[in-house]
Amino acid sequence: MWMTPTELRSARVTLAPLSQDHCADLTEAAADGDLHRLWYTTVPTPDTIAQEITRRLALQAEGSMVAFAILDAGGRAVGMTTYMNIDQSNQRVEIGSTWYRKSVQRTGLNTAAKQLMLAHAFEVKDAIAVEFRTHVLNRQSRMAIEHLGAKLDGVLRAHSRMPNGTIRDTAVYSITAPEWPMVRANLDFLQARR
Repeated sequence: MWMTPTELRSARVTLAPLSQDHCADLTEAAADGDLHRLWYTTVPTPDTIAQEITRRLALQAEGSMVAFAILDAGGRAVGMTTYMNIDQSNQRVEIGSTWYRKSVQRTGLNTAAKQLMLAHAFEVKDAIAVEFRTHVLNRQSRMAIEHLGAKLDGVLRAHSRMPNGTIRDTAVYSITAPEWPMVRANLDFLQARR
């Protein structure tokens, strides 16, 4: 397999292979800010965290996802993220299904976590491109993706149906291997300022 579970670590954040051991922290994290009430994104409710961990681990067993718990500097799980839509033959991967507890949003933790994932994909796994997707109306997510240095590839109109029945237009972004050195230099600069 091209993408496999592994631990990614920096001084600021650790991405640990997701397990049921993270359930208590993630249940607390999901309750912080009632993020599951946002209609334009999908965050598990506090009482469905165990099922979400099981779902992600099943997709990982099938080879379509590698799931992580996002741990803060104190070792507390504060969210989840994944490598998903893994395309081994073309060495492309999407970073997605990411969410953080409200109290750590806009602290730089997301940038640090994404930098680890991008470095692993490009420098260890030799990816040719890393993709990000989000609801076209999820401005906070789009700004975070653009902050990383990803470029908008386009919008997939009427792409999927949301749990509330609305139709989602999906904004698709990517970073390509030739762009990675410039993106990494910018992320290093941003992290040094924190």
